[in-house]
Amino acid sequence: MSNLVKTVVVLAVLAVAVLIWQWIKPDAQLLSPAQNTSFSQPLPEHFFTQQVNPVLTKRCVVCHACYDAPCQLKMTSPEGVSRGANKEKVYEGTRLTAATPNRLFLDAHTIDEWRERDFFDVLPTNDDTSAPTQTSVLAQMLLLKRQHPQPTSTHLGEGFDISLNRAQQCPTIDEMDSYIAKQPMGGMPYALPGLNDKEHTTLLQWLHHGAPMPKQPNLNEAQRKSVAEFEQWINAEGNKAQLSARYIYEHLFTSHLYFENASDNQSSETPQFFNLVRSRTPPGSAIDVIATRRPFDEPGAERVYYRLQSVHSTIVSKTHQPYAINDDLMAKWNTWFVDADFDVPALPSYKPEVAANPLTAFTDLPVKSRYRFMLERAQNTIMGYIKGPVCRGQVALNVINDRFWVFFVEPDVAAADDVNAFYSSQQHNLHLPAEKDSTALAVNWVKYAERQGDYMRARNKFLSNTFKQGEHLNIDSIWAGDGDNTNATLTVFRHFDNATVVKGMVGTAPKTAWVIDYALLERIHYLLVAGFDVYGNYGHQLMTRLYMDFLRMEGESNFLNLLPPDTRKTLLAKWYQNSSKELTDYLEGDINSFDQQSGITYSSSTPQKELYTMLAEHLAHVQPQPERLAPAVLNQQKHNILSSINDLPAKQATILPETTILMIRDDEKPDNIDVYTILRNSAHFNVNSLFEEEENRDVANDSLTLVHGFLGSYPDAFWQLNASEVEQTLTLLRQMESEEDYEALLDKVGMRRTNPNFWAFSDTLLQWSERHYPIEGGLLDYNRLEDR
Repeated sequence: MSNLVKTVVVLAVLAVAVLIWQWIKPDAQLLSPAQNTSFSQPLPEHFFTQQVNPVLTKRCVVCHACYDAPCQLKMTSPEGVSRGANKEKVYEGTRLTAATPNRLFLDAHTIDEWRERDFFDVLPTNDDTSAPTQTSVLAQMLLLKRQHPQPTSTHLGEGFDISLNRAQQCPTIDEMDSYIAKQPMGGMPYALPGLNDKEHTTLLQWLHHGAPMPKQPNLNEAQRKSVAEFEQWINAEGNKAQLSARYIYEHLFTSHLYFENASDNQSSETPQFFNLVRSRTPPGSAIDVIATRRPFDEPGAERVYYRLQSVHSTIVSKTHQPYAINDDLMAKWNTWFVDADFDVPALPSYKPEVAANPLTAFTDLPVKSRYRFMLERAQNTIMGYIKGPVCRGQVALNVINDRFWVFFVEPDVAAADDVNAFYSSQQHNLHLPAEKDSTALAVNWVKYAERQGDYMRARNKFLSNTFKQGEHLNIDSIWAGDGDNTNATLTVFRHFDNATVVKGMVGTAPKTAWVIDYALLERIHYLLVAGFDVYGNYGHQLMTRLYMDFLRMEGESNFLNLLPPDTRKTLLAKWYQNSSKELTDYLEGDINSFDQQSGITYSSSTPQKELYTMLAEHLAHVQPQPERLAPAVLNQQKHNILSSINDLPAKQATILPETTILMIRDDEKPDNIDVYTILRNSAHFNVNSLFEEEENRDVANDSLTLVHGFLGSYPDAFWQLNASEVEQTLTLLRQMESEEDYEALLDKVGMRRTNPNFWAFSDTLLQWSERHYPIEGGLLDYNRLEDR
């Protein structure tokens, strides 16, 4: 080794040593005299609720929520912060055996229990108040950010990894010195501007006093009354009531229930939300949660009670499924489950081969009741496929197109008297992956294709016989929302590994559409929600993905059945360009063998477009009315200019990210804002490929959709402009030819990670959301924000 090299090595070691030596000085060396003085004073009453929690919510929860929270550190509640962090990744698609579930409020309930599960403290770990921040990972991360602030240049630069599947560091307090030496720019908030002086001092003051946590608030009298009445109803005696309650629970366990009654709210437009859980204890006593991997697993209790567990965590968009309980809904539930004429001689088993398949487990419950229950809140049902138990779900989402419309079969058609018998006859073809353990062997595509092909052949034969008397499938066979239900049509937007479901036929006519009947709606729920285990192994996730291919094609096939027979396979081939031989054989042989004429008369050479027009007319009365635009921000002329984003060519669409949130300010009144979302619809030759999705991209057909308000939970980019700049911005968008042009546009309108005004912008967005979406809104996730 040369002398020069030795010198460099020695200097490097000394530099690290100095850094570590500087870092582990006592708190007094890291805090200003004013801070030392203020920290010695006792904390005021409600300090956490009024001062600490708003900082955690606005600056920390935007990255630390759900299973994709870095290091499993969920900061949405005091219990999550106290639980701490864990080095194991939840989203690990290559694991050979299932992981142990670590669901907050379910799998453990005390700090000691979480420590046994390898969660470690991020809060002060001892009672020594002379230097508590030296034992707090959270304090160390905040102080590291202060010592090494983020650059305010255009880009983050070297030393930052914001990729989706980046390696996680997750240092314990004993590992902080090594982390600091290797990651000097790794302070928190990571890859975002640091806290301001007041926010920084508030958190350090709280940590200095040992991070005291509040008790969860009690329900008010009106809320307690509503809970008691609901729990009494859902826990009624008798097999009929218990089977109905089991069905309701297995479909709503991911939803946030709330009572649509103003008196239940505590001086706020945002209601108190509840989770529906299984408990060993009856109403009136403390909830003893039955924690199982899946909602239909053996409960280990002689009697299961269904209880409402208060949600006190911060509401985040990526997991929020609000579900209103009101008099109208309860009247319908009584019609479908209490007053309906059916008998339940014995309750179904919890054995996987029974419980994992609703077509087996709930055979005594009328199909019409089941289907009506899911249709009534179809947006929530479909939303569960995407949010549900997983927050983000590429396993479920790289199997769907980026935007498509969803329609539903009329209940009188989907739940005819002989339908239940047909489903029972097909149980051997309708097995679901959840019947296997979470540590499962992958079943190949061909085996699934054989089963689904057998089912489709039997189903087509059944349909042909059902409609043989000229009762053709026609427009009237599509559910029209009973005249007033806006769940009758849905639009699904995919944003790579997350997605959004909205009511209505949003955007221009899409490439594909689904028509969903009872069996398809039910199987997707039990595949992607009730039966999916985010902690499952590679085999479980692979089987789920493979199975979903067939369910997607089944929904598409139902739509094709409304078209002329001679166009069905031609259109299907267009949807599945560049397909493998196995898929081509399957498509040509089984998926679309129903060749009976539909009952619709077509007069053009573009029947798909014509069908979309007829469906739009048939369903016009249940299309949700868009929120009225604020004329003080954009007049009609400027709104029309902005809406021309929808017409931008594919070249421009491809350059833009998946999801862009656009804030427009009034030139004369900057506090008056409006918000839009620009969505890129990424076209594909087909969506049947499990791997190498980019090779299936059909960029020549990419497009954009502009919507008013928020859409999506994971924004990729933020833009900000004045109303007077709309026309200029659209001109720049039309002229955009390259990534360099896009970055130049961001220089004018982008709110990048490095912008010193980032948090002020974020706070304004949050305030706008709270005003416009007091029930369905929630915090966005900033982990996907780009750096360019």
